[in-house]
Amino acid sequence: GEKKMVPKAFAFALSLAVVVLVMLSLQPSSPRLMRSRGARMYRQTRCLAGLSGGQKGDSRHILVTGGTGYIGSHTVVQLLESGYDVTIVDNLVNSNEKVLDRLEKITKKRPRFHRVDLCDESALDKLFDKSPAFDAVIHFAGLKAVGESCEQPLRYWENNVVGSIQLLKAMKKYNCTNIVFSSSATVYGQPKTVPITEEFPLQTTNPYGSTKLTIEHLLRDIAKEGGGDNAWRIVLLRYFNPIGAHPSGLIGEDPLGIPNNLLPYISQVAVGRREHLSVFGGDYETHDGTGVRDYIHVQDLSKGHLLAIENAIFGKMKTNCEVYNLGTGKGYSVLDMVKAFGKASGKEIPYKMAPRRTGDVAEMFADPSKAKSELEWTASLGIDEMCADTWRWQEKNPKGYAGEPEAAEGEAPSPQAVRA
Repeated sequence: GEKKMVPKAFAFALSLAVVVLVMLSLQPSSPRLMRSRGARMYRQTRCLAGLSGGQKGDSRHILVTGGTGYIGSHTVVQLLESGYDVTIVDNLVNSNEKVLDRLEKITKKRPRFHRVDLCDESALDKLFDKSPAFDAVIHFAGLKAVGESCEQPLRYWENNVVGSIQLLKAMKKYNCTNIVFSSSATVYGQPKTVPITEEFPLQTTNPYGSTKLTIEHLLRDIAKEGGGDNAWRIVLLRYFNPIGAHPSGLIGEDPLGIPNNLLPYISQVAVGRREHLSVFGGDYETHDGTGVRDYIHVQDLSKGHLLAIENAIFGKMKTNCEVYNLGTGKGYSVLDMVKAFGKASGKEIPYKMAPRRTGDVAEMFADPSKAKSELEWTASLGIDEMCADTWRWQEKNPKGYAGEPEAAEGEAPSPQAVRA
């Protein structure tokens, strides 16, 4: 029985592949598009013949936009360590090419890299045309500073939304219809209750959040087009407050200028780059009066992206477009984080209380139960690991990847900047 099944499977796969190649030869098309379609059908025949077994990796090729950035680089590590073939596209506006050396040091593999701006339609088309066929895309690329988006809304709309449109057009042209989009909890605006589920009303309070929500709407619309082998499979990941770093200390968050997020600012105070932390608001209805947020380790977050892309590739999704919150389901206050980081670093973290910022809410944390049930994902790393890994990264790299001159010592972030 079992020994005879294998030759039959091979024979079936071979005959189906021959039919596919004959069909492709009858279609007028570009050589690159023929390769793309042929690669897609070849993988499908392997699955039908039981040859791939739906194993992780299986030499599948993933395009990661923004892959030299903070969350992107950690996700690339997860992909490479799981056996995937990875190509990174990044314009390096908010990241550093030195990340590639660090990725190679961690994984013993070097991903392909192309310095391309997603808004450059011809360069993006050339990338898709010359690269081996992509099985899926994880889309991180985008500008992400809330305060800056209020000052430069046109730049944010062009970069984030137009760049995403050009990416999706290229994906459709080259028959790559699996995508995981890096969205954000900012699409919930100012929720009135916690924990936050995926069904909460969507509203935004700044241009950055508006671009994320617009891209979500776009992806939901295109999920409705096509069908069969060309059906889109789209996963929207709304994550809360990513912190931490790879346990090796080789990659981590390296903000340009004044940090936009809480923990990089705390860590720069600890390493002596800044004099003190400004804590905005000490009179909220929380256990210590400071704002409470759902902090998630970037390692847990990157695992969520890996599981999401596998659900898309292996057809495990319930619908063509699914959305998941990625968070721990519990919150820590600003002062909780200050104390935990002081413990991890052995350093005192000086801070000064400041008035509340307009638009901030007392607490915000996720209900991650949908991701647990459908992606089999849970956050496993706690506040101590988050702070210890951040400190290891900061201590090893006190000036980040490139050691650019930092902002003036002790300079406080703008009221819109640090998102506690």
